[in-house]
Amino acid sequence: MAIFEGSYFSDALRRGASFSVYLPNDIGPEGHTKYFDRPTKVLFLLHGYTGTRADWIKDTSILSLAARYNLALVCPSGENSFYLDGEETGRQYQTYVGQELVEYVRKTFGLSSRREDTFIGGISMGGFGAVHTGLAYPETFSKIVSLSAALIVHKVAAMKPDDLNLDGIANYAYYRLMFGEPEKLLESRNNPEVLVRELMEKGSPLPALYLAIGTEDFLYEDNQIFRRFLEAQNFPFTYREGPGVHDYNFWNPQIDSSLRWLMDEEDGKQGTDIGDI
Repeated sequence: MAIFEGSYFSDALRRGASFSVYLPNDIGPEGHTKYFDRPTKVLFLLHGYTGTRADWIKDTSILSLAARYNLALVCPSGENSFYLDGEETGRQYQTYVGQELVEYVRKTFGLSSRREDTFIGGISMGGFGAVHTGLAYPETFSKIVSLSAALIVHKVAAMKPDDLNLDGIANYAYYRLMFGEPEKLLESRNNPEVLVRELMEKGSPLPALYLAIGTEDFLYEDNQIFRRFLEAQNFPFTYREGPGVHDYNFWNPQIDSSLRWLMDEEDGKQGTDIGDI
C-alpha cells in the first residue's frame, strides 16, 4: 500500500488539518485479486477518544485487508471532537470529515466520487462519528461500519452540571462542549436518532449500516438502545455481537468481518453472530 501523509488548510477547522491516505496503487499484478477488476473504493476511518489517525494502522491488520479488496483508506485526525460541528469557530468536525476532506482527497488523489464506492467506519468515539456522519451525508456514504460505538446520547442528555464524569471518562463541561446543551441533545441533530427519523420521513436513500459490540463492553447497553430504536423505525441494519470488551481483541475479527460485508461477501461473519436485522 502506498502511504501519503498530508495536511492542508481546513476552512471547517480554521487551521492546518493532518490526514493519512493509503492507496493500493503500488500492488503488482501478482497481488491483484478479483477486486482489482473494478475501480478502487474508499473507506474513511475515524479513531476513538484520546486516539490518533495512526491507531487503525498501528493496532489492526487493515492494511493487508485493504490491499486484498482494492480499498483506499483515509484516516483524519478528529481529536476528541466526537466528529460533531460545534458553534465555535474552528470546531466544524462533522463538516471537515463528511464534506470538506471527502472533496479534498477525491480531487487530490483522483478517488471515486460515486456514492457506491464511498464508505465510512470507526471505533468507539469514531464509531459514533461514523454513524452520525454517514447519516448526515447519505448522498456521500453508501455504507457505515461502527464498532463498539460510543452511542451515549441518552447518558449525556441525563447529565447535570455537577456530574464529575461519565463512564469515568470525561465531565459535564466536556460533553456540553461536544454535544451542546445536554437537556436539548435528544432533539438536536447531534443525536443520530434525529437523523434517522429525518431520512425515514423524507424517504431518502439509506446508508447500509453495520453495528458490532462486545457483550461485556461498557457501551453494550448504549448500543442496545440504538439497536431497539432502529428496529422501531424499521431502519435496515446488520448487527453482530459476541464475547468481548472494549479492545482490539474484539475489534480485529470484526474489522475482517465488516470489510467482507462492505465487499458484499456472504461469508462476512465471524465469532458469535445473532444475524442480520
